[in-house]
Amino acid sequence: MSLPQDPPRSFFPFGNPFRMISPKGTKLSPKLVAVLGAFEETLEERLKKLIPKSKDEVVSLSWMTSAMQALCDSHNDIKTLMTDLKLPVTDWDEKWIDVYLDISLKLLDICNAFSSELSRLNQGQLLLRCTLHHIGSSSPDHLFRACSSLDGWRQHISSKNPRIEKCGSILDNNLVESSDIPKVKKSPEGTVLMQAIYGVKALTVFVCSVFVTAFSGSTKNLMDMDVADVYSWAPAFKGLQNLVNEEIRIRFSSGKFTVFNELEAIDLSVRELYPIVQGVVHTIEKESHAKTVERLGSVTENFSQGLDLLAKEVDGFFQVLLSGRDALLANLRSVTLGNDHILGAKSDAQVAN
Repeated sequence: MSLPQDPPRSFFPFGNPFRMISPKGTKLSPKLVAVLGAFEETLEERLKKLIPKSKDEVVSLSWMTSAMQALCDSHNDIKTLMTDLKLPVTDWDEKWIDVYLDISLKLLDICNAFSSELSRLNQGQLLLRCTLHHIGSSSPDHLFRACSSLDGWRQHISSKNPRIEKCGSILDNNLVESSDIPKVKKSPEGTVLMQAIYGVKALTVFVCSVFVTAFSGSTKNLMDMDVADVYSWAPAFKGLQNLVNEEIRIRFSSGKFTVFNELEAIDLSVRELYPIVQGVVHTIEKESHAKTVERLGSVTENFSQGLDLLAKEVDGFFQVLLSGRDALLANLRSVTLGNDHILGAKSDAQVAN
């Protein structure tokens, strides 16, 4: 992974496209105020839970798994909110529908890229398992194979994933530029929906930018969002973003090849073991040698389990996005069929007259 020293950049260089989009003069009923308040309170609690208790949790696979869980739950909440608001698809602006479908499609692309990277990392840990298998023998042939496996791991882990490299442009050119979502026919229910989507989209872009940064090994895709203080969840969001982004930048500036805690632990163990399998360093104490091997086995197992859990959550987010698109398209088809039926009835009436 590379070590670029990219300066912090504002997420919104030309102003905040996530600005308040409530139509002027639109007043919410006490019921809608309560619905929106409950939604934003839940979002705030999720953001607070994602704030690491210590810098050591940034960026761990367990934290990334929790972040992906928060995305799944928040996007599911949007689907539930749409049902509770009883906002018919016929009230949706056609342009908004196009934007929604385009955004969800781009997020599906990002999920696929994340899945491919997790699969690539999983393949890398298989090389470490090969090393551990051969290191148990003192024969020169097995030590040679162990050394070869470590070389293969180093090359594999430092290589680039082209699909991850494309995620940065998706975040910049698609998700950000399409963030100024049109109003939903100035209805109070539409206002609530748009404000809820605003919060979920802010969380989505933040999490995706952190994932892309961690996977690519570069801070060029790390985004700093300027969220308006009018939202109750804004302080929690800013606290989370500032802590995570600052720690990531510190780690890269200190020369670390990765921000992953688990990968950093593996790298340290590999550096201790590599001279031994090369035969450059002859460990006199067998106990010391055994501890080095045991430590690599432990961090490799921890890495493997973390990858599996995160991969499941990424797949879960993919399914949530897919089901949301399917539900909207099904509603659109039912509306179209309904309109065709009405038009047909009118046509028959005209013929009868």
